[in-house]
Amino acid sequence: MELKEKLLSSYVAFENRVDINSDIHEIRSKALQNFEDLGFPTKKLEAWKYTSLNSILKQDYSLFPSKNLSTELADVKEYFIHDIDTYKIVFIDGKYSSFLSQTTHQDYDVCLMSSALSSPKYKTVIDKYFNKVAKQDNLTSLNTAFVTEGAYIQIPKNTEVEKPIQIINFTTGSEASTMVQPRNLIVVGENAHVQIIERHQSLTSNKVLTNAVTEIFAAKSANVDCYKIQNDDLNASLVDNTYIDQKSNSVVSVHTFSFGGNITRNNLNFYQNGEHIDSILKGITIIEGKQHVDHHTLVHHIEPNCESHQDYKGIYDERSTGVFNGKVVVNKEAQKTNAYQQNNNVLVSDKATINAKPQLEIFADDVKCSHGCTIGQLDDDALFYMQQRGIPQKEGRGLLMFAFANTVLESVRIPEVKSRITKLIAHKLGVNIGFDL
Repeated sequence: MELKEKLLSSYVAFENRVDINSDIHEIRSKALQNFEDLGFPTKKLEAWKYTSLNSILKQDYSLFPSKNLSTELADVKEYFIHDIDTYKIVFIDGKYSSFLSQTTHQDYDVCLMSSALSSPKYKTVIDKYFNKVAKQDNLTSLNTAFVTEGAYIQIPKNTEVEKPIQIINFTTGSEASTMVQPRNLIVVGENAHVQIIERHQSLTSNKVLTNAVTEIFAAKSANVDCYKIQNDDLNASLVDNTYIDQKSNSVVSVHTFSFGGNITRNNLNFYQNGEHIDSILKGITIIEGKQHVDHHTLVHHIEPNCESHQDYKGIYDERSTGVFNGKVVVNKEAQKTNAYQQNNNVLVSDKATINAKPQLEIFADDVKCSHGCTIGQLDDDALFYMQQRGIPQKEGRGLLMFAFANTVLESVRIPEVKSRITKLIAHKLGVNIGFDL
């Protein structure tokens, strides 16, 4: 049975075992119908021109893993940012792990999506925000139809969260192949501040497919700082759909670090609904073998006097493939917009591939918008200069690539995250970094 048919046929049984209110049931049903009409995306769609999911859709995935493999802190500790105190929302095979988590309801809510969807306490927030900014495309609709669990974060106005929040999804390999669909809702009130670290990690060599959706709402003058760490097993594939709604004077930044996995697709969508908004999108991709990473970004400037900054760096070795498809849309009313988009890539191997498609759609006449893309190799003169001063060729190449990617790291605001990413980059490049950045 093909995956689409398996999903559709399992929906009724799934609905019967989930305790969800009638409003959510209606949203689910419409989403399922939408997925049934659209199916999985193919390369015939312009947005998926360079990324095929055919190879990963052939697996007979377990949709609702029932086996429970014992997972101890020692098994997963290395995947946490454990140098600092954080809130933690941890899921194992799609199910909440209270043992590994640290949540709170004291001054703000850092808890579970399942509780928010079923409890009358959160009904007002769910009615106002759930499934409101997410696109009704195929994979987002699929996630909506089967939504059960994920992170629910609500920060009241004028509140600064005292420590970062980690959202981590582990898969254990309890089944021969597993599909999980986490759903996160993050609502940040007026003048509130929060930092979020998100990771999807497979603990097995079995096949894993993750179809994640995150909705973020940043109210007036809110500040949201997000970090996505993607360094997964070669048999794990991820489609990460993130939708962000910003109000006036808010600042939202998303840093995406893609270092591992089979096929990784990042759909990152910003909608600026107000003036004096700043949207920051940055990423580093370092892959090898036959790995594939696709960054698909959208920043929609709807009102005047706003900014957006995109800076993506990619290093591709062996037969790896990268995609950058970035779009900036400036409405006619969005005068005085300042939009910057840059994508720089290094092909370490002659067999590596990068498909870059930066796009600007500008309907206003008083704007400052720029985009650029470079694809090349390391500077032989710079490498020769380093060798002349006693630096071996391997270390010289690694240091040049590290320097190439470091401009993205400069804007990371959590020192412990910066240190972790620095070590991951050094490991990927095969060099020792003997200093802190």
